[in-house]
Amino acid sequence: MATGVQAIVDGYKDFMATKSDPRTSEWFLMSGPAPLVTILVSYLYFSTTAGPRYMKDRKPYQLKHVLMVYNLFQVVFSIWLVGEGLQAGWLNHYSYKCQPVDYSDNPLAMRMARACWWYFMCKIVELLDTVFFVLRKKNRQISYLHLWHHTMMPICAWIGTKFLAGGHGTLLGLINTFVHVIMYTYYLLAALGPQYQKYLWWKKYLTTLQMIQFVIVFLHNAQLLVYECNYPKTIVVLLTINALYFLYLFGAFYYRTYVLKKDNTKNE
Repeated sequence: MATGVQAIVDGYKDFMATKSDPRTSEWFLMSGPAPLVTILVSYLYFSTTAGPRYMKDRKPYQLKHVLMVYNLFQVVFSIWLVGEGLQAGWLNHYSYKCQPVDYSDNPLAMRMARACWWYFMCKIVELLDTVFFVLRKKNRQISYLHLWHHTMMPICAWIGTKFLAGGHGTLLGLINTFVHVIMYTYYLLAALGPQYQKYLWWKKYLTTLQMIQFVIVFLHNAQLLVYECNYPKTIVVLLTINALYFLYLFGAFYYRTYVLKKDNTKNE
């Protein structure tokens, strides 16, 4: 038993030592998975148990100005991050058919690596979305889709930064960040007050945009199952499966929210 456990530990240490991107290994939260696991376990516990229990007999917090500042920050930061992803690779230097990771200290390669880390940090900050839902007692918003999305995206971003800080998979981050520019713009307008509701008729198109991004990510990664590319097949398979699952979850949400409700309204 002890020998088996030691073999697992030794295998883990060897994997982390030989497969990690040496450029990012010393960056904040990148030494190993323990810090991220701690953050996500704490996040899930607060979101599903501790937070609702704390708010049970309390009035919801309004947080209007906090939300305005938070959403504005997300818009500005996401615009900057889209620019970094484009300038570091996807605008002129990357191939959409096959793009291996450049592990060198080339300035463009390092710029993309830093963009990956900032994207990961952005996913950590976005956990506040759920915290604000809890504090405002918007518990209906904390669905399985919401929790899965906010848990898996930091994991995907951490894996990318830890092992593949650049290359083919970063298109996911670029598209996702672009979608978030639009999404947090919507949230910013919503936080301004009810007088702006008339400008928010396009809410359902956010879900459509989310689905489109996962179709693109699926197709972009699935092609590497056909073409040879110096990019890990395991990651390609996981990204492809993950994109399909997210597409299913967002599609089911769209159907329940906009198709079924529309049909029920017609039948009333």
